[in-house]
Amino acid sequence: MRSAQLTVRTGGVGAVEAYRRVRDFARYPELSPVVRSVTVREGTDGEEHSDWAVHFRNGILRWTEADRFDEERLTIAFRQLHGDFEEFTGTWRVRVGADCLIDFAAEFDFGIPSLAGILDPVAERVLKETIATVLTGLFPGATVVGPEEAGEPEPAVAA
Repeated sequence: MRSAQLTVRTGGVGAVEAYRRVRDFARYPELSPVVRSVTVREGTDGEEHSDWAVHFRNGILRWTEADRFDEERLTIAFRQLHGDFEEFTGTWRVRVGADCLIDFAAEFDFGIPSLAGILDPVAERVLKETIATVLTGLFPGATVVGPEEAGEPEPAVAA
């Protein structure tokens, strides 16, 4: 399975506000031309469901994911329920510290082993670029700091 990680420094936005902005998935299409649409709806057992359509290569990737929000820990876990990936899971994490950091991590598999060498690197690049574009739109002045700083989180304080 292929993975993609990205860490962004928000540039002066507090952790709770950063978390609230990140969880507003419905806003993502206005922040990135790659994200065609996101429809958020109520799910079950404390989850929300979101339907995604994202431009990829010469087509559109579509999937529905279950999103579980943990405001106390400032995390979001997602997993594909159905769609174009065979598997797609990941997390968002907002880290509290001297400067707020947002970590995005995802694992994905298209389920086409013969094309993995071609599709996976392109998908990883597009995913990272799209998340970076969304986050710099949500946080003017934000900077991508890699996955290099994606170490252990400091304890979240949702106050």
